[in-house]
Amino acid sequence: MDKLVSLCKRKGFIFQSSAIYGGVNGCWDFGPLGVELKKNIKEHWWYTFVQQRDDMVGLDASIIMHPDVWKASGHVEAFHDMLVDCKDCRKRFREDHLEDTVKCPECGGELGEAKAFNSMLKTQLGVSEETAVSTYLRPETCQAIFVNFKEIYSSSRVKIPFGIAQVGKSFRNEVNPRNFIFRSREFEQMEIEYFIREEDEVELFEKWQGEIWEWFLQIGLMEDKMRWYEHPKESLAHYSKRTVDVEYEFPFGWGELQGLANRGVYDLTQHSEHSGKDLSFFDQEKNEKYIPTVLEPSAGADRTTLAVLCAAYDEQEVPSGKEGKTETRVVMHFKPSIAPIKAAVLPLVKKDGLAEIAQDLEKQLRKKFNTYYDQAGAIGRRYRRQDEIGTPFCICVDFDTKDDNCVTVRDRDTMEQVRMLMDEVCAYIEKRIARDSD
Repeated sequence: MDKLVSLCKRKGFIFQSSAIYGGVNGCWDFGPLGVELKKNIKEHWWYTFVQQRDDMVGLDASIIMHPDVWKASGHVEAFHDMLVDCKDCRKRFREDHLEDTVKCPECGGELGEAKAFNSMLKTQLGVSEETAVSTYLRPETCQAIFVNFKEIYSSSRVKIPFGIAQVGKSFRNEVNPRNFIFRSREFEQMEIEYFIREEDEVELFEKWQGEIWEWFLQIGLMEDKMRWYEHPKESLAHYSKRTVDVEYEFPFGWGELQGLANRGVYDLTQHSEHSGKDLSFFDQEKNEKYIPTVLEPSAGADRTTLAVLCAAYDEQEVPSGKEGKTETRVVMHFKPSIAPIKAAVLPLVKKDGLAEIAQDLEKQLRKKFNTYYDQAGAIGRRYRRQDEIGTPFCICVDFDTKDDNCVTVRDRDTMEQVRMLMDEVCAYIEKRIARDSD
């Protein structure tokens, strides 16, 4: 993890928020490469689970909602962590993260009694303190789907089973943010609420498990690093009939990537009762009205990005160019479909008109996908720089290019080089991206 965190900072993937002022614990900024990587992951998710399905529609709801939403959902009453304070060093810990609930893990001092702490972040709506209304930054994206359920199904003319998907920010006042971007106070969720008939819940739950697993494989995670965790009934959330998690083996241990929960009819029933609005579904074909059961596949975009970074990171011993000597090649094996930069164009040298040819080629390729131009330093070092940020293809413009109009395309993973016409490069890379996405 130390090597990965260092690379993320050095290469512009992820920085600590407000670092020049000492940083904010549990808050992170995604740099030029990180924002592209996370965007590509989110777009891949949206393409797979929304655009390619005829039973899914989308939503982009407000982060700040009416305070009564969180009363109805149970968050005001039930969204608590049990915390303990050390009487000596005054540090605070979550009780369920402690092996010893008597002695402080930091200083060995005595721990106090556990107290409930609501982890929602408060804010105020209004122009003055006297008239402002207290509410919360949303701790999850799903409640907006439930309160908009009636408007969405009426306007979209969808039929059960159908889902509503949303990608967006959520906020939780984590007591102990840790493990880089795995547990933070501000994060993004990729969430679906899938509305079904209760009699279909077992079959569709298993179907969703299969589709979720397959998607993680598509973005580059390995099966031997993933597992399913079934939550025991006694530890289920207040709304859940059943919950399973996809867990990934990070360098710091196993951690949740995505949850799949059967929320039953809890949420729509609660919001119907508290708002006084009928949130039932009317099936015109069967002339039947009912509250649908809800299955919820919910993934963390930040955690998924971290898993992709961990899965991609590799160190290889390769020949250094000096006889009998090797060097360490750091390479990020991103799937081409989600790599921040798809191709780098590199002139062999800056002079003799090669730079101009390379720049023109890069501008042409940029119309189709993210590209990068680099002319500084030896070609081997430039290859290494691109390996380290996960660029799948490097295109070298050399002295022969002026005569035969051909360039050399280097594969990041195999380091094999293929000579081809410049006019064929774009189609070649697009074909490779499509093939490696399967």
